[in-house]
Amino acid sequence: MKKVKITVMRKACYEDLISKYENPIEHACDVEEGEVYIANGWNRPENFYESAWSTISPFVLALSCGGEDIYDGWMKNKKSAMISCNDGFRPVSFLIEAIDK
Repeated sequence: MKKVKITVMRKACYEDLISKYENPIEHACDVEEGEVYIANGWNRPENFYESAWSTISPFVLALSCGGEDIYDGWMKNKKSAMISCNDGFRPVSFLIEAIDK
C-alpha cells in the first residue's frame, strides 16, 4: 500500500449555526491550516481526529491501494481528492494525495 499525505487546506466556522443549533462544547477540532499528516495505508495517522478520519478514510484507502481519478476528471492530480469532514459547524477541507515512493 502507498502512503497518503493529508493536508489541512481550509478550516471554516459558522458562528450563526453554532449559536442557533449547537450545545456549548469545550473542545472542537484543533487542526490548523497547513498541517500535514501521513497515513500509512489504512492506518489513521497519530493525533488525527477520529470523526474526520471516519469521513476521509475510504478515500485514503482507495488512493493507498492505487486508486486514481476518484471523481472522474474532477481533480487535476488523478492521485488526489479534496474531502471535507462531516462537521456542519466547523468543516475542514483536506487534500489527500497518494505518495509515489
